[in-house]
Amino acid sequence: MPPRMLKFVTVGKAMPDKRAADTRRADFQEIFREYKPDHAAEQAGRCSQCGVPFCQVHCPVHNNIPDWLKLTAEGRLEEAYEASAATNNFPEICGRICPQDRLCEGNCVIEQAGHGTVTIGSIEKYITDTAWEQGWVKPVKPRRELASSVGIIGAGPGGLAAAEQLRRRGHQVHVYDRYDRVGGLLIYGIPNFKLEKPVVERRARLLADAGIQFHLNCEVGRDVGFAELRQRHDAVLVACGVYRARDIQAPGVGLGNIVPALDYLTTSNRHGLGDAMPAFADGSLDAAGKHVVVIGGGDTAMDCVRTAVRQGAKSVKCLYRRDRANMPGSQREVAHAEEEGVEFVWLAAPEAFLGDRAVTGVRAQRIHLGVPDSTGRQTPRAIDGSHFTVEADLVLKALGFDPDDIAAQFAVPDLGLTKWGTLKIDHRTKMTNLDGVFAAGDIVRGASLVVWAIRDGRDAADSIDRYIAARALRAAAAE
Repeated sequence: MPPRMLKFVTVGKAMPDKRAADTRRADFQEIFREYKPDHAAEQAGRCSQCGVPFCQVHCPVHNNIPDWLKLTAEGRLEEAYEASAATNNFPEICGRICPQDRLCEGNCVIEQAGHGTVTIGSIEKYITDTAWEQGWVKPVKPRRELASSVGIIGAGPGGLAAAEQLRRRGHQVHVYDRYDRVGGLLIYGIPNFKLEKPVVERRARLLADAGIQFHLNCEVGRDVGFAELRQRHDAVLVACGVYRARDIQAPGVGLGNIVPALDYLTTSNRHGLGDAMPAFADGSLDAAGKHVVVIGGGDTAMDCVRTAVRQGAKSVKCLYRRDRANMPGSQREVAHAEEEGVEFVWLAAPEAFLGDRAVTGVRAQRIHLGVPDSTGRQTPRAIDGSHFTVEADLVLKALGFDPDDIAAQFAVPDLGLTKWGTLKIDHRTKMTNLDGVFAAGDIVRGASLVVWAIRDGRDAADSIDRYIAARALRAAAAE
């Protein structure tokens, strides 16, 4: 083993410098600064080079993490980038937004041994940002151009990952998206303090430089028919994500200033991109000077509370019906939010919204966690007589997302759906019940992580490539 490795017994865990909470509350810049080269190499050298690397096992794209940590420790950054990019289409994005505490770092062997995890995500970000600065990141160039074409519905992470993989193999790739920018939730859903938009925009330019053709402001079912796409292309991949916000049934839910979380985040992100947003300009979706209450406990809820802080909210509270240990969102995000002044009201569930025309408060109940349900999570039970009221001028519902009615939207009534409304596929091939129509990402698995969408997109690209090749062989044999 090179002397640069196995330093976890003498070198402690150290993240890149984090900006002070009072400073970062005032802007939307990312909260961590860049590693210095010697610092990144030192932290990478803490890796124990496990025989069975659980970090890699628990990474959805199975990144070769020990390999590129070793290369970073040895100062071989271009090779480290090549190893990182071999399994992940967007390592600079995953390094920023993946919940490493639940995935690679949470399963790091030296973390389990009590030495503190290797800072895998921050090193991944450092490697790829360095690669961009040094000009090592190049658009893919297929060895040969193929006549076959693939249409991809959705320019989010799953669709983009599939597009790059298919382009690498020489297919002509067309991506259709209803929005005016490439990136999906990466560009409109995730705030800048987690993922600055130039990071997404430069990746989009790279994909366009690779020959991928984007058709933006193009909604399937409105601007182009699904049947027409099937005629244009040899295969179609549906990777449109899930965007329909779940609602809450409670008295007063229809009052003004009670809005879905994604509407709020999209407005904030588009305003930051320079778009004219009337709902922000008139103050309805601007948290400045307001008492903000966010309902929910996932990563979207954390994005909302931290955005509201930066917009200058008078107070920000997060109501969640379970306790901290049962929160589905990243514990790191919770800690960042607490540092920035967010108040968490654990074991509390809203039962009514108060006000005349606009909301003025949320009446909630205290919750007791009962016996575990079929998923193993304790069931929330309301405590009688435990009502209390939280002042609110703006309420954001971050309760999760469900798929739109894709079969109706695409005018394809025979498209197979699950009981949850997601697309039903053969999980070995990623194909739906329609020949040549594949699906990947959240529209199949439900609302999930960006890294899982990337994994699904890569797998779908492999299946589509095999499908087109097999069809070409059959056509040749029939001649």
